[in-house]
Amino acid sequence: MSTVTLTNMVMVHNVDSGKVLVQERIKSYPGIAFPGGHVEDGESIYDSAIREIKEETGYDIVNLKFCGFIYWDNVNGDKYFTYFYKTSEYSGNCINETSEGKVFWIDLEDLNRMKLAPNMEIYLKMLLSESYSECYCGYRDGFVPKFIKR
Repeated sequence: MSTVTLTNMVMVHNVDSGKVLVQERIKSYPGIAFPGGHVEDGESIYDSAIREIKEETGYDIVNLKFCGFIYWDNVNGDKYFTYFYKTSEYSGNCINETSEGKVFWIDLEDLNRMKLAPNMEIYLKMLLSESYSECYCGYRDGFVPKFIKR
């Protein structure tokens, strides 16, 4: 029987400094990524994004802008969705490190010089472009991303 996994990822942006909040993941998918995580039972995807950012960074976020989603269709029939949001509205105190990894601010332009988590180039395209609503990566196509225009 196949499973469907729902996840989120949020780009928190400080518009005054031009920096974005990242996490140096040490568990699954190691490397630099935006914080996020799994949707829990009885929780909306939007609410899960708010909860995950609080748990992983210490920040309370509001007014999330939906930036699309990516859909992975795996050879075993499992489906994996990641919903992308961004916001520049946050408050609270940053947690510098959790069991997931270190959390820190970085210039957006410096991301490409860092060891990114797998597929972050695809995720950045979804988060930084206003052109796409979704991306599909399926095993039949060799997981080559197909971006769907808005």
